[in-house]
Parts: sequence; structure tokens; C-alpha cells
Amino acid sequence: MKKVLVTGGLGFIGSNFIRLLLENDRVGHLVNLDKMTYAGNPENLADLDGDSRYLFVRGDLADAELVDRLLAEHKFDGIVNFAAESHVDRSIDSPEPFLQTNVMGTLRLLEATRGHLADLSGADRDAFRFLHVSTDEVYGSLSPADPAFSETTPYSPNSPYSASKAAADHLVRAYHHTYGLPVVTTNCSNNYGPFQFPEKLIPLMILNALEGKPLPIYGDGSNVRDWLFVLDHCEGIFLALTQGRVGETYCIGGDAEKTNLQVIDAICASLDELRSEGAPHDRLKTFVEDRPGHDHRYAIDFSKIRDELGWRPSLGFEAGIRSTVDWYLANLSWCEAISSGNYQRERLGLS
Repeated sequence: MKKVLVTGGLGFIGSNFIRLLLENDRVGHLVNLDKMTYAGNPENLADLDGDSRYLFVRGDLADAELVDRLLAEHKFDGIVNFAAESHVDRSIDSPEPFLQTNVMGTLRLLEATRGHLADLSGADRDAFRFLHVSTDEVYGSLSPADPAFSETTPYSPNSPYSASKAAADHLVRAYHHTYGLPVVTTNCSNNYGPFQFPEKLIPLMILNALEGKPLPIYGDGSNVRDWLFVLDHCEGIFLALTQGRVGETYCIGGDAEKTNLQVIDAICASLDELRSEGAPHDRLKTFVEDRPGHDHRYAIDFSKIRDELGWRPSLGFEAGIRSTVDWYLANLSWCEAISSGNYQRERLGLS
């Protein structure tokens, strides 16, 4: 694609996606619109400073005037919407920001896109795509014997976070059917890999273990998630953006169902191998009270994107965990800046 707008590109998945596109020359010009909330870290893309193909714009996707101006100025042929509040525990504590960003933000971005499309014609209009990145959590929870989520699974969100993402998905679908917007939606399983914010399970466990802190495990640790390495996910998003059928949804999964306990054991084993100090790290495992409404199992059937677009995960779970642990060990200064809050002080212009 020639020109792409990415929203929420300073976050975990968005920053990996931007780096993938630019490092592999898959786009000529890319604008990253990010509000720089707590999880938007400029250090995630600091290596792109000075790259003439990349422009960072600090702003809110719900700012209609700003988004209208960017669309008119850059004449994008693609928009990829990552911008979202995404942590379930935070949504339980304070749901409103999730509705503001995930629902109203998506609505206003869709409205701006509708106006942008009205100004396009011919080949430019035919080439334009809007890709909305969503989650498997909109489908609810599976029992051990249930088939994996697919594109036809009924929505059944169980947390304020997943409910807000489900609402956004429905808006994207409605704008395609009502206004003809050329949209594609992807629903992914749990991501892991470089640059993930340390409140999430895998980086939290890595950093706690390195510091000799308890490794908290909700309930009995039997909750199951399908784990997807972030760069595999980004490849799937790019395929859906450039080759996916308009109006369709593609589920992207990692083919790696693991209990939380298995994930933590794999992290501890990798740390024991790569950093023997403090071993055995699994002695730090601590079981804590389960969180409210904790979904038991997620699993993704990705056969549609495999059969239509030729995508499948390339990195197995064990290799992916080892690679992720190795990355965090090599980037402890990045972790320290987040844990200490220094990156937020710099973001706010504070000394």
C-alpha cells in the first residue's frame, strides 16, 4: 500500500505492526496517530526517528477535526485501527474509558472514513481498505469440550472490555452494510512478544521472577488461552488488509492452547535456562483469588484465513516464549523505564 494511517501505533501490537511494514518496505508512507495514554510508549518506535516514511501524530482518534485533516492531507489508501483500551482488570475497575475509546473512538473514526471515501473515486476508492483489529474475547467463554471460536461464533462478551470491543465490531460491520465502507475485521487470540506492556500476564511474570517477586496465578491456574506470537499476528493483519475480502472477518489464532499454569511454567523454565540466578523460578508461583467473571477458555479456529490467504502461525509456543524471555532480558532498561514511570514523566514533559 502507498499510504497507511495506523491508530494506536505506540502500543504493543501496533508498534510491532508499524515496524514490520517499514522494515520490509511494505508501505511508502505511514502516519501513526496515538493518544499516548499509559500504554502508548514512544520508546517502542524510537528507532524510527528520522525515517522519512514515518510520521507520528499525537492525538485522539475521537478528535474528528484532527482525523479529517489527516485524511485530507495524506490521502491514505488504508487505515488500521489498533487504538483501544485493552486490559480486562482495568475495565473491571473503571469501564468508562473503555467505552469512550473503543466505542466512541471507533465510531468517530468510521465517520471520518466515510467522509474521506466520498472524496475518492475510481481506482483510489476501489483500493481503499479499513481494517479493524479486535479480540477473541467478544465471543465469551468456552468449556473444555466446545469447538474453537470461528467467524460465525455468536458474540457473548463477559467483561466491560470485551463488551466495548464487541460494540466496536458491530459498528464496523454496520458501516459496511449501511454505507458501503470497505472494511475488514480481525479477531485475534492472546498476543505475546517484544514491547508488551508489563501489566499483561507474560511480561509481568518475567519481570516479577527476575526481581524475586511472587508470580500471582488467578484461581487454580486452569484458565486456558490460545497464545499468538505478535509478529505472526502482524503478518496476518497485513494479509487481511491487502488481500482479505471486503466485509469479511478473519480469526487469527496461535494454535497454542495453554493453561495459565502451563504458561508460567514455560516462562520459569526459560528463565532457569537463560538466567540461572534465582532458579528455580517456579518456587515463586502464588495462587490468588480469581478475578470476577474470569472466562475459562479461549480458542481460535483460524482455518478461514489459512485457506483463503495462506496464513498460519510460524513460531511454536515454546520457541516463542524463549524468544520473548530473551528479548526482555536484553531490554531491561525499557522495562525499567515503564516500571518506574519515567516514560510517562517524559511523555508529560516532566523532569
